[in-house]
Amino acid sequence: MGTEVESSTYSRSERTRYRERLEGSLRELKDYLAGSDFSGAGRIGLELELNLVDETSQPAPLNRQVLDAIDDPAFQTELGRYNIELNHPSLTIRERGLRDLEESLKAELDRADERAIRAGAQLYAIGILPTLDGEDLAGEDWISEGNRYSALNAAILEARGEDILIDIDGPEHLSYYARDIAPESTCTSMQLHLEVSREQFGPVWNAAQAIAGPQVALAANSPLFLGSLLWAESRIPVFQQAADTRGPELARQGVRPRVWFGERWIEGIEDLFEENIAFFPALLPEMSGETGTTAAGAPKLAELLLHNGTVYRWNRPIYDPGKDEKRHDAGTSPALPANLRVENRLLPAGPTVVDMVANAAFFFGLVKYLVSTEENPWQRMSFAVARTNFYECARHGLNASVYWPGYGDVPVTELLDRHLLPAARHGLELLEVEDDVADHYLAVLTGRTRTGQNGATWMTRSLGRYEESGLARGTALARMVAEYGKHMRGGNPVHTWPLQ
Repeated sequence: MGTEVESSTYSRSERTRYRERLEGSLRELKDYLAGSDFSGAGRIGLELELNLVDETSQPAPLNRQVLDAIDDPAFQTELGRYNIELNHPSLTIRERGLRDLEESLKAELDRADERAIRAGAQLYAIGILPTLDGEDLAGEDWISEGNRYSALNAAILEARGEDILIDIDGPEHLSYYARDIAPESTCTSMQLHLEVSREQFGPVWNAAQAIAGPQVALAANSPLFLGSLLWAESRIPVFQQAADTRGPELARQGVRPRVWFGERWIEGIEDLFEENIAFFPALLPEMSGETGTTAAGAPKLAELLLHNGTVYRWNRPIYDPGKDEKRHDAGTSPALPANLRVENRLLPAGPTVVDMVANAAFFFGLVKYLVSTEENPWQRMSFAVARTNFYECARHGLNASVYWPGYGDVPVTELLDRHLLPAARHGLELLEVEDDVADHYLAVLTGRTRTGQNGATWMTRSLGRYEESGLARGTALARMVAEYGKHMRGGNPVHTWPLQ
């Protein structure tokens, strides 16, 4: 939802015109998809949301100062003033592409962190910063500059009609009323993009949905919210509840939530855009001057893309019309063709660069394997089972049990070790990833599975030790975040981190 908007309130007639434009845009998209080829070149991309943390391990709401110090357009604001986002250039995964991603990502973060320190903050890749508390979310200063953020906040609150209740049961229970969408800003993620052809979009999205549970169990890194121990990946319920436009009555009636796993397997990308328009009223019904087509003939569909950015699927469909050729002082920037992508949005940020690239290797490799073989789990289990797996794994992480065709109900660690990790390794071979590169990242994932230690379990165990030593919760959290930062910068994968 990086598109800027001009307004924060909209009239009834504006909403009517916007809905009509969306319906017309959907027809345009279908016509264009039916008559166009998409290369599906398989290029991959990555977006990484980061927390800003001060020297006492508390959130540092300094993103404007930090971005000025970094001075790189690849880094942008995020919803909260204590967040920024890195948009990494796309690349090819084949051969040594994953190693290139790791080296590039590390270099970008090291350089940015060095400059951020001058502005009074360090960069942390962590799903939810454990030291964030209710006071950080209660004032007016949490939200970033930019009309789109305040407009989104106002739109969700207007649709909901009351304060936002965050209510989560885990090892501890949290019930917290927020007067705005500030809790959403606490959730920082790594978003993976995979370019696909039109024909392959349906199978790729189905595969991504099928593996969502094991994927989040393996990568969980957000066990705390507002100082309470909740789910292994607490980002999932926090984000879903913080961006929920439904009041309790609509939720009880079964109206679909804005943050949505989905409800069915699909045939193609059109299915998802149809659902977006059929089920979700526009939050930001702003008409754009971006009409017509690109030089390559792709419809721009600005309103459809803005609306898609306010429906928060864990695997989001992306139609990118590409860019026209631009001339500037340094020469000519080439036109970029239209493409289709699956945006995988369920992973937390962190803990280290190597862990994040290993998580990417798992996703890209396993999706490739499932789409390229006869396994097709989406044809052998119900969508409801995939959804249950997802929430079970978000809640319990590596201690979860899941259902998988051919294995039945099985501990997720056993399924990963016996089947999904070897399958992902085979998928990386199909993607022409060099053997030593694939082995390197699969060893990181195997280490997590066999030790039972990902970011969530390391934080939970570390917090327990600090509290057993007599430290109060707040002091223990700050100590734990400081220790996390040392290991994160050290770069060793999380399954090797010692407990203090």
